[in-house]
Amino acid sequence: MLQRHWRSYYKHVLLLAYQSCGVVYGDLSTSPLYVYKSTFSGSLRRFEDEETIFGVFSLVFWTITLIPLLKYVFIVLGADDNGEGGTFALYSLLVRHAKFSLMPNQQAADEELSTYYKPGYTPQDTPILRALRRFLEKHSRCRAFLLLMVLFGASLVIGDGVLTPAMSVLSSFSGLQVHCHALTNGEVVILSCIVLVGLFTLQHWGTQRVAFLFAPVVIIWLLCLGGLGIYNIVVWNPRVFYALSPTYLVRFFMRTGKEGWIALGGVLLSMTGTEAMFADLGHFTATSIRVAFVGLIYPCLVLQYMGQAAFLSKSPDCDIHFIFFKSIPRSLFWPVLVIATLAAIVGSQAVISATFSIVRQCTALGCFPRVKIVHTSSRINGQIYIPEINWILMFVCLAVTIGFRDTTLIGNAYGMACAGVMVVTTLLMSMVIVFVWQKGFIMATLFLLAFGVVEGAYLSAAVMKVPQGGWLPLALSIGFVAIMYVWHYGTQLKHTFDVQNKVSLRWIHALGPSLGIVRVPGIGLIYSELATGVPAVFSHFVTNLPAFHQVLVFVCVKAVPIPHVRPEERHLVGRIGPCDFRMYRCVVRYGYKDVLGDDSDFENDLVLRIAEFVQMEAAEACAAANRNSDGAASVEVEGRMTVVTRPSELARTGFMIRRPLEDEESVVVRAATAAAMEDDDNKSADTIQSLQNMYDQSESPGGFANRRRVRFEISDAAGGEHVDPKVKEELSAIVEAKHAGVAYIMGHSYIKARKSSNVFKKFAIDVAYNFLRKNCRGPAVALNIPHISLIEVGMIYYV
Repeated sequence: MLQRHWRSYYKHVLLLAYQSCGVVYGDLSTSPLYVYKSTFSGSLRRFEDEETIFGVFSLVFWTITLIPLLKYVFIVLGADDNGEGGTFALYSLLVRHAKFSLMPNQQAADEELSTYYKPGYTPQDTPILRALRRFLEKHSRCRAFLLLMVLFGASLVIGDGVLTPAMSVLSSFSGLQVHCHALTNGEVVILSCIVLVGLFTLQHWGTQRVAFLFAPVVIIWLLCLGGLGIYNIVVWNPRVFYALSPTYLVRFFMRTGKEGWIALGGVLLSMTGTEAMFADLGHFTATSIRVAFVGLIYPCLVLQYMGQAAFLSKSPDCDIHFIFFKSIPRSLFWPVLVIATLAAIVGSQAVISATFSIVRQCTALGCFPRVKIVHTSSRINGQIYIPEINWILMFVCLAVTIGFRDTTLIGNAYGMACAGVMVVTTLLMSMVIVFVWQKGFIMATLFLLAFGVVEGAYLSAAVMKVPQGGWLPLALSIGFVAIMYVWHYGTQLKHTFDVQNKVSLRWIHALGPSLGIVRVPGIGLIYSELATGVPAVFSHFVTNLPAFHQVLVFVCVKAVPIPHVRPEERHLVGRIGPCDFRMYRCVVRYGYKDVLGDDSDFENDLVLRIAEFVQMEAAEACAAANRNSDGAASVEVEGRMTVVTRPSELARTGFMIRRPLEDEESVVVRAATAAAMEDDDNKSADTIQSLQNMYDQSESPGGFANRRRVRFEISDAAGGEHVDPKVKEELSAIVEAKHAGVAYIMGHSYIKARKSSNVFKKFAIDVAYNFLRKNCRGPAVALNIPHISLIEVGMIYYV
């Protein structure tokens, strides 16, 4: 049995490793197309002899050994956030374990989520660590700097969505000029632009339509790289194996000096795509990514770089701009060119998909304006398409390709983006070692020095090339960071205004059960960003309209800093005011990688949860009363929030669901609460399963028309002698209100800076934030609220 288990485990790991080749390593595997060309494109060209070429290869070898292999594969992949990776995964770990978050509407109840802390986590109490944690939690500027650093890293990755397609496609098509001498640079650029337009145009089809081709293409490409490398080593210069020694690295810098240091910007391109190993961790496992890299990616890349060095050392007159294609035997040129083009497209596709995921994470955490998110796969959660971002990336990518027209300039920009992301990851990782892994300052300092010094050297070389194209990722990142931070800043000010102006419960109690107005039949769902308290839009609505609904539910849909929230922990339900007020609160929690689905049956689901909450509250009050009779203290239940699981436990709601069939007959699913039936435990498992199956059928996607016709009735058991009459009366009121109809009330707010605000705040709020708000999706559309039932209440916030 154990042997069978391990055999199944190994098959699963190998399958994931095979799939990861097409998704994770498409970008990294195309680096040999342009590394040597970018490295020798500058003044280093005059040092082009065997010793210098061997020194460059030694640099490339030790670079991909230290950073991708040692840092990412063996260390960073272990810093996953419940299986998810990337910059936001590291940030979410920090804000949970050290309270660095600037996100609004966070609650203490969020820390009770099962995946909020890592298993076995206990805060360290060393004086230095406690002082550092207290300092960072107290000073908002330090937390703002941390957020800006994360946003900058995310913006650099978004910039890769522009640079990777331009660099990879243009590099692959430039190989045509090796044997087609009449082909000009302009014609190569035109061919590249046509392919890029087709690549971005097909994004709305989704990755899964062509995903089955990704892994075979990249694997064939890598095997070609390895085979060509071995061929060039054997044919041209087997002595290149000596360059594996780090002594060649030292001699390289001693001989080339400043020119060698500037050439690091070209060597840096050998690491492009490394961040994808960590960012795409959620689709695979750390073990599978490690197996793929160590078993295939790393040896093939090393052999290819070694083979190019061997060829170049014996071909001093070779055109360095076509070094890769020149090293291919003539008989294999066209097949390799086709595979190289396909690999470039695959690598570009993976980076574009990763860009969509990052934008979605930024949107979920309130750091990016709401955009249209289309889910291109009903089976794979992570595959999405964002039209606005796709077309922006396409136009910028075409502008870069046409404007630069040279892979050397694009490579300078590409290297800048790559170095910046790696430095951000190193800084965040050193903090994770201290606050999450709790390995101490010494280990964090060693990690920071070991990799920070190397990456700092590469970043300094990339900075030297800012005038030659390196400015592009900085400009793109500054633009994206400005958008993200302005949106986050405006959202935070708006939430602060809501908190400071929320309605007090004393004011609501003074109005009485009627709230001072007429209570009309129906359920009113009041959407607010407040997780606690009653929003100001409620008092504004009550003041200006003469009536309100019989049942009021304050709904807050919010994101928490974990990747996924389990469905059974997603909803918090509570009560506002006494029972006869019929006012409830429901907080719906999503992780930053969760999908807000089209909850067309949200109303029925919410009614069942509220009914279950009423039963749970009654049972708790009864237990508290029994303890009180024994001399125990009473328990105050009003205002508390309770986790209410999915309504699969229909027996707790006290409802029957009646759904008309095609022949107008009805099927009644009778569900009684545990409080209503003392002998509920004696029910057979088959009966419970049949109730569950009938409820699931009413929730099936194919039964949309029938779901709208679902009616609730109070079950016979709910009217038994053991049930509190007040509970039965409250359930009856909820059912009556549901049958009368549901209305969605949402604030349509405008925020303006106060007259006393400084000029920067006025520009950020009155101009930048309001421009973004007017040109992004409205909250009602983002939350899938039916337009026919929507009531918007206009308000102006002076912040």
